[in-house]
Amino acid sequence: MPHPLKRKFFALTASLAALLGTPLHAQDLAQGWQPRSGDGWVDVWLGDINRYGARYREPFVDEMVRYYGAPRELVGELLDRRRWTPGDVYYACAIAQVLGRPCRYVVDEWDRDHAEGWGAVAQRLGIKPGSADFHKLKRGFVPTYDRWGRPILIDSELRRDYPNRPFRDVETPAPAKARDAKAGDKGKPGKAAGKAAPAKAQGGKHPPAQGGKGQGKG
Repeated sequence: MPHPLKRKFFALTASLAALLGTPLHAQDLAQGWQPRSGDGWVDVWLGDINRYGARYREPFVDEMVRYYGAPRELVGELLDRRRWTPGDVYYACAIAQVLGRPCRYVVDEWDRDHAEGWGAVAQRLGIKPGSADFHKLKRGFVPTYDRWGRPILIDSELRRDYPNRPFRDVETPAPAKARDAKAGDKGKPGKAAGKAAPAKAQGGKHPPAQGGKGQGKG
């Protein structure tokens, strides 16, 4: 990611962390960690999952096991021995759920080749930006956050699914757009593979986290 985009990404992540009442610490994001999902909104919330999973490990692991079908031993191995970030663990298991495959299948695909990030891995597995499967992948963030009692800002693409929630569009990084265009994945304007709308916030002030078993605030 070019330096200006990288600064913009972390500035937005920091502002969202402040909105959520979550302090942003240096250890929350692995050094140089960039998910490169091909969707700016996804990248931001994977970063937030890093913070949540690092602070509330057990609720994070329980979510992966109960709702994404990941073996508890695999999640522990990825977090501890293999030093995966919570965001990477979540996205691997979320992709696997959309595909109807075991989480380990996507983990093995990532290990085989992840030089171009999660966007390239997802496309290799058949989940293209702007597709119904990619929309399902994005939509899955919301019930996970609800179970954690943690607030989330949707983007305009998800408004038809969650019309009464506050939203904020996040611009997709330019390198990802160029990569999608080169691959011939032409999405409609406003979709993940096309031009994103300028960043804006609507829906009024964001409500504070409800707590959700005492784990909601990160």
